[in-house]
Amino acid sequence: MTIVRLDKGARMSEAVIHGNTIYLAGQVAEGPDVAAQTRGVLASIDALLERAGSSKANILSATIWLSDIADFAEMNSVWDSWVDKDNPPARATSEGKLAAPKFKVEIIVVAAKP
Repeated sequence: MTIVRLDKGARMSEAVIHGNTIYLAGQVAEGPDVAAQTRGVLASIDALLERAGSSKANILSATIWLSDIADFAEMNSVWDSWVDKDNPPARATSEGKLAAPKFKVEIIVVAAKP
């Protein structure tokens, strides 16, 4: 089985495709608040999945990191309008320090390639 890496760098790839499974690196985005950052992250996820030959309908699992769990409802307001209602993934959300203080949300997904 081949492994395909998208946007490969010295430290990491933005996406790795192994067989029919797509692994995305944690996605972050800049913005003034959690809602704006979440919209940016989800747009990046959409774009990467499209490049990998998939879509949000095929997301198997999502791991969401918030720098402050108090932002859970604000993030969910954006997530809920984006997620495929017929195919919601397994999901976990937790609080943790992110790579830089300006980031408020990071999302990691694993998806199937149809």
